[in-house]
Amino acid sequence: MNKLKPELVRQLFLILLILFLFVLIIEEMTPYLSGVLGAITLYVLMRKPVKKLIKRGWKKGLAAGLAMLASFIIILVPIGLTVLMLTNKIGKAVKNSERVIQAVKDQVGVWEDDLGYKASDSIDTNSITTWVSTNLQNFAGGTFNVFIAIGIMYFMLYYMLINRKELRHSLYAFIPLAKPNIERIGEECVAMVKSNALGIPLVALAQGIVALIGFLIFGVPDPFFWFVITAIGSMIPFVGTLLGIVPVVILMIASGDNLQAVGIAIYGIVVVGSTDNIIRLYVLERLANVHPLVTLIGVIVGVPLFGFIGLIFGPLLISLFLLIVKIYKQEYGDSESDIDDDELIIKSSEA
Repeated sequence: MNKLKPELVRQLFLILLILFLFVLIIEEMTPYLSGVLGAITLYVLMRKPVKKLIKRGWKKGLAAGLAMLASFIIILVPIGLTVLMLTNKIGKAVKNSERVIQAVKDQVGVWEDDLGYKASDSIDTNSITTWVSTNLQNFAGGTFNVFIAIGIMYFMLYYMLINRKELRHSLYAFIPLAKPNIERIGEECVAMVKSNALGIPLVALAQGIVALIGFLIFGVPDPFFWFVITAIGSMIPFVGTLLGIVPVVILMIASGDNLQAVGIAIYGIVVVGSTDNIIRLYVLERLANVHPLVTLIGVIVGVPLFGFIGLIFGPLLISLFLLIVKIYKQEYGDSESDIDDDELIIKSSEA
């Protein structure tokens, strides 16, 4: 019986120890993982502006501090105000959810009388109300848990910005891949982060503004609230602005404003829907072109793992997985294969 070589045993022991410690660290960091990912996102977006300031004679700490202050004003302040508004509206929605659902049920009953078919009897108003109240309250309560993650994010971001070269050298030293492959993964990450961190909010904001114009034209109550809901819905693949348009149409019908409901439905489908395609094409021409399947699967995987920031890092995770599989094939696969490597991965960015 062949014995394992001592060198192999030590190597396997070290690999298992590294994996154990890595899993332990990730498990304990999971509640604050959004802060870590947020720091990476802001670093990708800010490293070049900070580098330019340093070249102009600014001290590293001052340049990093200015960039962080700008990110706080431009990103976190609007998000904080939006969260406060949603929390207030969600509290009211929880109190009035049973009345709204009953109004929808009554309207369905009117349609049933016209069609001669009964379906509203199977609608359990109490169960729906309980589900809505529980989920909305959890959403509102969870928003306050991000403060610790924000502190971690800015703490990490500061040291990442002032130690850019050391960070790059550390990645080369600790990642067990060839330097060209590390650079390739880095380029892929930067392209995907820029595409999602810039493209998704820009498209969502533009669609929300277009929808807001319609809400104001047709006299929708609380138009700015539904503007936020529509913008958030725009970030979710294959759900899109319907998350804001459909509830507005239902509420308008329940209020007896049938003409306005028809108008906002047509406006949402024709104007807001076509605007989505135009804006996305315009944005994707300047950023990485992310395949819809990568985006969909990434959101499904990323949001449960990372929370809201999973909209950015979910597709990145899927793209990195495909890229690493491709790198593995190139290094250890059949080099004489007739299959083009580019056919094995959905490109996240154009070469």
